[in-house]
Amino acid sequence: MRRSTVLGVVLVGGSLVGAGAFVAIPPAGTVEAALTTTTVSSTVPETTTVVPTTMPSTTTTTVPRPVIIHAVGDTNFDASYIPNFALHGYEYAFEGLNGLFLADDLTIVNLECTPSLLGSPLPKAFTFRCDPAALPVARRAGVDVANLANNHTQDYGTDAMLDGRANVNRAGIRAIGTGADVTVATSPTIVHVGDRTIAVLGMGGVVPSAGWLATEDRPGMASGDDLEQMTAAVTAASEISDFVAVSIHWMWELETEPRADDRERAEALIAAGADMIFGHHPHRLGALEFIDGKPVFWTLGNFIWPRLSDAGATTAVARVVIGSDGRIDACLIPAFIATSGQPVLRGPASCGEDH
Repeated sequence: MRRSTVLGVVLVGGSLVGAGAFVAIPPAGTVEAALTTTTVSSTVPETTTVVPTTMPSTTTTTVPRPVIIHAVGDTNFDASYIPNFALHGYEYAFEGLNGLFLADDLTIVNLECTPSLLGSPLPKAFTFRCDPAALPVARRAGVDVANLANNHTQDYGTDAMLDGRANVNRAGIRAIGTGADVTVATSPTIVHVGDRTIAVLGMGGVVPSAGWLATEDRPGMASGDDLEQMTAAVTAASEISDFVAVSIHWMWELETEPRADDRERAEALIAAGADMIFGHHPHRLGALEFIDGKPVFWTLGNFIWPRLSDAGATTAVARVVIGSDGRIDACLIPAFIATSGQPVLRGPASCGEDH
């Protein structure tokens, strides 16, 4: 902005006098004489205030704040399987977490049940029906996204699966991994954190039968075995987001070490653009490993689950922190299922800028 200010002037006896100058006024009757005997200089000093032609420019650079993401493994709200919920309510499941999921930016769970009242149980060894009333409780506790692509999502049939997805979304939790067709099932949910976006995908590699998988004209879940489908979904998600998170049901029950095919899938997902992988299904806690600088939580074990053994009760919360500079740090926050349905934190986080 350019601005120039000149101070005002006063006209006295036909001459200009600068503002602030002192002029003697002769007594009445002598004005004419004064005018003939007093000469006021016609040259008035000019006082000018000049503002610099170039205003100092102020540039504000917004540095993205760190993004904190938590993820957990198998989560179940079937009160017939976990009787403590009938006694204490579903809030009981979150009372040992000290509000952890309310203090982060994104919490992802694997919902290991059918959250619907529709349908009848299939002839399986284990069928889990989650009470839809538990979903708003989970949302209030900070759960943001639920992966439904697992071997219990259709325990009560296809209609119940679709109704369950709708119930999850209706509760304010974003459902991923299932849908009316393969396009919906393999589509991510996009979470905005400040100026950053995180795409979250759900995949299920433990399939009771091929009929559970979504196709172009059949409802179902996203595959966790079909590498072409999996990598295509990740690549597409990476093109519309800053970071991609994958929640995947895979590996073998009770095993904590990945097999060759598990590692192949992890490497392919990361090569396609995945920035973090949260695995579950074995009902045991496994290790955290970095592949090409990206965290892979091979198996997060049970989380909201009955306490069946010390090994099964040993669990953790996966924590990923995306730093202001985009670097990713990760760790496991130790936890233990103290009583059925209630995981309790056993230590602090050891990673990230805010730990």
